[in-house]
Order: sequence, then structure tokens, then C-alpha cells
Amino acid sequence: MNVHALALLLVTLVWGATFPVLKVATASLSGVETSALRFVIAAVCLCPWAWRASRRAWTDGAVLGALVLVSYIAQAYGLQTISSNRSAFLTSLNVLMVPLLGLAFGNAWSWRVVQASVLACAGIALLSWEGGSNLAADAATVFGAAGYALYVIVLSQRAGRHPARALAATQTAWMALLGSLWMLANAVNTDLLQTLPARLSPEILAGLAYLGVVATAGMLFLQAVAQRHVSADKAAVIYAMEPVFAALFAWWWLAEALTVVAAIGGAMVVVAVVWSEWRAPPPA
Repeated sequence: MNVHALALLLVTLVWGATFPVLKVATASLSGVETSALRFVIAAVCLCPWAWRASRRAWTDGAVLGALVLVSYIAQAYGLQTISSNRSAFLTSLNVLMVPLLGLAFGNAWSWRVVQASVLACAGIALLSWEGGSNLAADAATVFGAAGYALYVIVLSQRAGRHPARALAATQTAWMALLGSLWMLANAVNTDLLQTLPARLSPEILAGLAYLGVVATAGMLFLQAVAQRHVSADKAAVIYAMEPVFAALFAWWWLAEALTVVAAIGGAMVVVAVVWSEWRAPPPA
């Protein structure tokens, strides 16, 4: 596995810790509030590079930022009702969506990556599927997965056009602006803005700082660097490690049980990632 694939693996490691953080945050905040606040924090971190970005970077950043915003808000909305494990499984369907949607963008079909995608989704099903379904929350989460699949494809196409920091900065700036407008629109004729400070406990503030600084600003930059060199479908398979890391964090940090079936599912995802990156040795 090359250094750029390893960078994306680090991205999934960081993301794996976001599910319990989001679950805690959405107990007091709406999905729109959680997303808007994390993006504002991320935008503040990256604003020095946003000012120096080109007009084209702002245009591409608007497209990418809108896709991420819709995806994150849909995921956060679903987490208000369904478990983090179920959300992780439904979100991981983007692993299959990326190669399928990629065909519409003229991407080449790779049977190795398709096989790895199917194996990864099957492994995630064993790892994280459980009861507690909710039609609206499930639909929103799947919609968010589709939005993120489009994001991965578009990012692979446009990452090479701009410096990584500029592209990450413009994305977060658009996400902060659009997310804040969405939050304000939701607060019309309500007391949501007045009660917001009281709902921001120290635990939630710490979680928002992690989501904004590390999981958003830092990882968008790392993605923009790595996806210059990793195709969208391979990146999607690597991202399938996210629920594996989430389960390991829950086991280590929250003392949640990791069953044998879940462990087998996690191993299947690891095999899928290795298989997608496997290179046969050249003939002697």
C-alpha cells in the first residue's frame, strides 16, 4: 500500500472516532446545528489559505462543499434516531455507489475494486448491522451516502487542479456559510438560537472542536492531497475501514462488546482494502 493510500487510511481512522462524538452532540443539537458549528470551526482554521485561493478554487470548492454539507447533515439527522453502528453501515454503502456512479462520469470499471467493494459491504454488514430501523432516518443516511459517493468522485477529478490547502479552505468556507444559513433558516420562528448557548455543554464543545479542527479541516486537507494519486473507487474501498475503526474505538474507549461475528466482518473489510491495493509481482 503506497503512502497516499496510507494517508486515506489515516483519514478513516480519524473519522472512526466521529460517530460516538456525533451521537453525543446530536442528543442536544440538531443535525444542521452540529454540522454548521463544526464547519465554522474548520473554516476559521483554514481561513488564511481561503483568502489566497483562486476563483477556480472557489468554484470547485463550492461544488465539493455543497456535496459534503448535504452528506454530513443527512448523516447527523439520521443519528438523532438510529444507532451509530447502523449509521456506519448505511453510510458505508457509498463504497458500492462510487464505482457504479463513476460509470456515469466515464470512469473505467475495475473488477478487482468491484469485488473488494462487495466484500467490504458484506463485512460491514456483519460488523455493524443491528435493529432499530427508522424509515426517515435510514433514507436520510443512504441519501447522505450517495452525496458522499459523488463527493469522492468529483474530488478525484478536481483535486489536481489546485493546491491542497486552497481546495480544503474553500470547501470549508462554503460549508460554513451554507451550513450557517441553513441553521438560521431552521431557527426562524423558534427559540433555537436563544437556547443554543445553554445546549453547548463542555463535552459537546470539546466534541465540536475535534469535529471541526481534526476531522474536518485536517482531514479535508489530507484528502485533497491523497486523492490526487488514488482513484475514486479505490479511495471508497479504503474509506470502508471507517466503521471498523469506529467499532475498535467503541471497544477500547467505551468498553462496548466486540462479538466474534463483528470481528469476522472487520477482518473481511481489511481483506477487501488489501485486495483493492494488491499488485501481482511482475513475471520473472
